[in-house]
Amino acid sequence: MIRGVVAGAMLALGFSGAAMAEPQSERLFTHKNWMVEIVAFDDDSIACVAQVTDGDDTFSVWADPWNPVKLQFYSSGWDFSSGGSADLGVQVDRREAWSLTDAELFQNSVLFNLPEGDASTRFLMEVVEGQTLHLGNDDGNHVQSYSLAGSSASIQALIACVDALAEDDDGNPFN
Repeated sequence: MIRGVVAGAMLALGFSGAAMAEPQSERLFTHKNWMVEIVAFDDDSIACVAQVTDGDDTFSVWADPWNPVKLQFYSSGWDFSSGGSADLGVQVDRREAWSLTDAELFQNSVLFNLPEGDASTRFLMEVVEGQTLHLGNDDGNHVQSYSLAGSSASIQALIACVDALAEDDDGNPFN
């Protein structure tokens, strides 16, 4: 079902190689506080995103068939206009914390590429099985928490979206 929705969304977004002024998105799935979208950017790239929002704070998982999975933590209260990087920790429930070294600080976001392979899969499985994700600084102090209620169905929809993009190696199943 998601494959057909992705194809329809790509048509609705005008993903035909025409230049767009700003990224455009189409919602594919919602469950609890989560939503999954397909996003087309002005450079003709396209990606899938699953995100949970709590007020002005968002935790997102960005994925496409060609790049590492990217985590994004966003808060309107943050200002990283000077850029830089930081070492952070992410913990799902009371499990062992994951170290996010050299996370990119950009405007109101913290961005981190998951490593390829088993570590990435294990992290996403913790998200799917978990209740709460905790973001902390490199000293282990709490920064923000995100509800993972609904993450299982949402990550499955994200995977289906990425699989639909991978049907053709240029990301466009209409060729």
